[in-house]
Amino acid sequence: MAQSKILLDSNTYFRLAKSIHPLLDVVFGKESYCLYVLKELDDEFDRNKRLQTQFAWVEEEEYASNRSKRLTLSKKDRKQIALSTEFLQQHKIENELGISKVDILCLAYGHVLCIPVVTDDDDMLQVAKDFSIQTMKTLELLHLMLNCRHIDMHKIQQIVAYWKYIGDKPGGFRKDYIRLFREDPP
Repeated sequence: MAQSKILLDSNTYFRLAKSIHPLLDVVFGKESYCLYVLKELDDEFDRNKRLQTQFAWVEEEEYASNRSKRLTLSKKDRKQIALSTEFLQQHKIENELGISKVDILCLAYGHVLCIPVVTDDDDMLQVAKDFSIQTMKTLELLHLMLNCRHIDMHKIQQIVAYWKYIGDKPGGFRKDYIRLFREDPP
């Protein structure tokens, strides 16, 4: 069965990869879901001292190796992604949105490849809505993983405790958590 690819934005990767390892290039569920990140995540990480300090583990070989598997693109896909990136960049400027180049590229990939992009960034979610790009939030991805028996509720609670510890809970966290898991967050 062909993979059902899902693309993670940088923040989602940073929120999950330490707790669910290996996170990428692991097929799960009847739909053969498989998670990916863009190679540009590494460039973004290398340029950002705050990320390097907060997520030093990202540079460890086991995590770098896990990120090495990439989405396969045809020449046509590459051209379409470049064109979509230009449109999304223009939309960002016109609407004064705080979206990074990597975020725009993620959305362009999602648009062209018709795959969901996982993000908790409100501006990214708005642009995705404006351009009919399929998205899900990080908690929705965890819910999908739970339903596929890829992780259990204990793992989700551990992840949430980690987010609380590092002060990095996604926007709308409490409301989304209760909606998805039908309980108060830990």
